Amino acid sequence: MGSGTLTSNVTGVDIATAAVSALFVPGDRPERFVKAASAGAGVVIIDLEDAVAPASKDAALAAVVEALTAGEIRALVRVNAKDSETHDAEILALLDVTAREGHGLLGLVLPKADDPGLVAEIRGLFPPDLALVPLIESAAGLVHSLDLARVPGVTRLAFGAIDFALDIDASGEDRFLDHARSQLVVASRAAGIAAPLDSPCVDIQDEGEIEESALLARKFGFGGKLCIHPRQVAAVTVAFVPSEAEVAWARSVIGAEGAAVQVDGKMIDRPVTDRAKRILAKAGKEF
Repeated sequence: MGSGTLTSNVTGVDIATAAVSALFVPGDRPERFVKAASAGAGVVIIDLEDAVAPASKDAALAAVVEALTAGEIRALVRVNAKDSETHDAEILALLDVTAREGHGLLGLVLPKADDPGLVAEIRGLFPPDLALVPLIESAAGLVHSLDLARVPGVTRLAFGAIDFALDIDASGEDRFLDHARSQLVVASRAAGIAAPLDSPCVDIQDEGEIEESALLARKFGFGGKLCIHPRQVAAVTVAFVPSEAEVAWARSVIGAEGAAVQVDGKMIDRPVTDRAKRILAKAGKEF
């Protein structure tokens, strides 16, 4: 269910919740908006923050408002942080978009999210069928991640590993950020919202590297991954679909359900069979 193929009864919350891949496109490159929507991602995020130079912020906002108002694309929009010069104008402009019939705004991505009160304030401004995705990019954001996830109307969290690593002065390599990834997954589950979106892979050429990064995110319990280039979408999508080996294992477990037996030398109990059923469900297989 991609953002370029929506029907009128599918909400921004529905799309953002189900998305396995979320593709960023710069807000000052309107000629790329439709291309991004046709790249196969679960949802498109038009970026007004990092991908847009300060001198281009106003023009980018105008282009985004025009495209969303005309219904040329349906997308989330990443606004600038609250302490930025353009944040308030962006919020007001996007609120105006929501008043237009047939608009394409699916919701907001909030960068540098660390204040549950601010997130709740912004949530209250927009219609409830639009998604709200706080982006955790700092130590303060991680510490407050459970409270952020529990703000009524928050759709899911997302992880910004590069900014997070900079904030805590750590290496950006995956193993040094394992604790942050685990905490965001646990916070999301405890709050009863969709599993979070992992930070994008910085490699845009090596499909194997991209898929490996996405597979690591899936094993941590993430529900999807942010993408910074259309080339990443297919590899991310593949990584979040159970492999043939996983499906075969799940079928063998289901076949042994109800008996005190072993599969591959391991005793089968209810949590194992429940996991097997989940794998088959994600793979679209009957059981």
